[in-house]
Amino acid sequence: MFESLREIEERFEQLEADLARPEVLKDQKLYQKTARQHAELSKVVSTYRRLNRLRTERKGAQELVRDEDEEIRNLARVEAEDLRKKIEEAEQELKLLLLPRDPNDDKNILLEIRAGTGGEEAALFVSDLFRMYGRFAEQKDWRVEVLSSHPTGAGGFKEIIMLIEGERVYSRLKYESGVHRVQRVPTTESQGRIHTSAVTVAVLPEAEDVEVAINPDDLKIDVYRSSGPGGQSVNTTDSAVRVTHLPTGLVVTCQDEKSQHKNKAKALKVLRARLLDLMEREQQDKISEQRRGQVGTGDRSERVRTYNFPQGRITDHRIGLTLYRLNEALEGDIQEIIDALAAHYQAEALKAV
Repeated sequence: MFESLREIEERFEQLEADLARPEVLKDQKLYQKTARQHAELSKVVSTYRRLNRLRTERKGAQELVRDEDEEIRNLARVEAEDLRKKIEEAEQELKLLLLPRDPNDDKNILLEIRAGTGGEEAALFVSDLFRMYGRFAEQKDWRVEVLSSHPTGAGGFKEIIMLIEGERVYSRLKYESGVHRVQRVPTTESQGRIHTSAVTVAVLPEAEDVEVAINPDDLKIDVYRSSGPGGQSVNTTDSAVRVTHLPTGLVVTCQDEKSQHKNKAKALKVLRARLLDLMEREQQDKISEQRRGQVGTGDRSERVRTYNFPQGRITDHRIGLTLYRLNEALEGDIQEIIDALAAHYQAEALKAV
């Protein structure tokens, strides 16, 4: 590991020198590329240098442990032990920094929430999760745009798809994929019985045009009149769009906009993200089941979390984390859960290394 760290430090110093070269300063694209690479290595190099300083300091403290003065020896022992702990922390931090980066971590996402078993109660919980993720996005100053929605008459959604744009959105929310189970007493339940429903969440990195090239000949595009809640003007024109990708059979519909062109553009954005996700999952299948689980694009049928309303409890089954503040979580206070999941999967990745 330390041999590679020395090489990284040399590369960092070279990039630092390149940033001062006239030919790099004149070329805007080259300068931005060099600056980006320099910034990516900065954290690793600064931590590596801090580790080296700590080791030098500890070596000096250990030498003082043999001093003739007893008071100096005692102080040196305390300092050496404190430095030992700091060295271990720095080494752990370096190991995490050297883990292979998920290439999608810096991307925006398409967040898809769909009602599963449970009928209208599941559809209502889709609305709850939509609000939860929306509030969390507000706290992070992320931008949220609804791309597609299929509302129900009772205020829920059969499905809702939103684009979330911001700093490292995928890295924060990629572990939310899976089946989210809700346990509560529906408002229509006269006996007070608890019902269990399920909602599926899928987190897809936004795909750039260059990543997923779609052949127009592979698309079947149908237009029709919008249906469902939405006011008088929704279903007066053929503005809804259904896009079918013939090679894979993927189908995306969008009817939220009054403009057929806007609905088509949104549908293609969703299709592009789904195709990228499909391509990556196929590639991950070839690499290993373990890797697929780590990046959060594995089996979406797995139950990942339970929201128990009678107990005010939220439990993430993957890491055994239980919190008794369900209302706060549904208002977007889910940072603790997200941090715990990230720490868990980082630890799993370190074990694999």
